[in-house]
Amino acid sequence: TVLQGIILLPLRAICIAFILLLAWLFASIATFRHHGKGSVPLKGWRRRMIQTTLSCLTRTLFFVMGFQVKVKGKIASLLEAPIFVAAPHSSFFDAIISALTGMPSIVSRAENLSTPVFGTILSSLQPVSVSRQDPDSRKNTVTEITKRALSRGQWPQVI
Repeated sequence: TVLQGIILLPLRAICIAFILLLAWLFASIATFRHHGKGSVPLKGWRRRMIQTTLSCLTRTLFFVMGFQVKVKGKIASLLEAPIFVAAPHSSFFDAIISALTGMPSIVSRAENLSTPVFGTILSSLQPVSVSRQDPDSRKNTVTEITKRALSRGQWPQVI
């Protein structure tokens, strides 16, 4: 078992780093020269690229880390459920839910968008940003989620 740890740990770390760099590359391509960052939804090939490649890469990432997730039942479509609720929304398991549901928009701290690599990947999901310094942030977040939910499929689901 020690020998497996010595071999598997570096192998998994290299695979994880490679997958994250690929995800960053695809997120960068999908958002390159996109006008209205965050105010206009991604459409066409950009949205399909995010949904397919990032979803596949995220599933692969969790598989490399040792997680195997099976979905029971049918995942609700965008028109059936424009808002997707996941609880407790406090761990990296939210990424599994995102991958399984086609990479929906998420609600995230505004500071997360400036994180290297992860910030670019997060930006490609078109998150609803919450600023802890802005006193009107809670109201603005509710307004933005409502706007996206009532857009009749223009925006992706919000988790």
